[in-house]
Amino acid sequence: MRSKLFVPASRPELFEKAFASEADAVAFDIEDAVAQDQKPQARANLAAFLQRRPATAKTIVMRVNAFGTEAFDADMAVLGGLHVDVVNLPMAEEAGAVGEAIARIAGCRSRAAPDRSLKILLNIETPRGLRKAAELAAAHPWVIGLQVGYADLLEPCGIPRRDGAALAHVRLAVRLAAAEAGIAAYDGAFAAVSDRDGYRTECIAARHHGFSGKSCIHPSQIATANEIFAPDADEIAWARKVVAAASDAEARGIGAYLVDGHMIDKPFVERARAVMRMADSDPLERTL
Repeated sequence: MRSKLFVPASRPELFEKAFASEADAVAFDIEDAVAQDQKPQARANLAAFLQRRPATAKTIVMRVNAFGTEAFDADMAVLGGLHVDVVNLPMAEEAGAVGEAIARIAGCRSRAAPDRSLKILLNIETPRGLRKAAELAAAHPWVIGLQVGYADLLEPCGIPRRDGAALAHVRLAVRLAAAEAGIAAYDGAFAAVSDRDGYRTECIAARHHGFSGKSCIHPSQIATANEIFAPDADEIAWARKVVAAASDAEARGIGAYLVDGHMIDKPFVERARAVMRMADSDPLERTL
């Protein structure tokens, strides 16, 4: 999910526009973007839209409310009848609780799609969640990614959202935790919609830290995310060279070798093959 466009489920007039966008995924939000008294109507809006809309190649994400709340229970009552690809769980802090939440989700899904397991995206947005990110990443086989929630993580601590050192620390901690579990990491939202240069800068920094994509809270951010998180021509050309050299070296029983003056061995080959898979796949395959 290079780009994941958030849409408040309380704004049904935006649903079709979101699906017509170039975003890899559309994330319907029933949590923070929806006022408490509007949540029942938001669930009804989402159910009505997804039940009548034809199948799409675009990845559908549903951000539910935190596990253990009444709102989460109400979300589960609706989820069973909806065909979504990814459930986004906010405020993840304990692996055991994540397992319990997924068990609830699985029970709901068994009624609507018994042969189709869901993917789970966990939000890392509290100090405890950040400290336990590696445990959360490995909490369940359905967990396919960790996503940073900057506002919830930084604002209560009095850490400025623009503190580059703080953001780099958070990103590295989340990316390495995700890497340990063999899953993806996704960068959080950038609220200053009019600051396109600032959004681009954060995309580049997240890409350099190994992230797979970034949230979008406005359609104007989609093109930037899609561009930055896709391999560019030079990266693809280098990957092709490495993969070709690896095939030749493996045939000759050589473990380390030079490509354009760079020493190449297994980690570099694995990265090159990952770049090739991304370059050759469509958005849904990149995500799932």
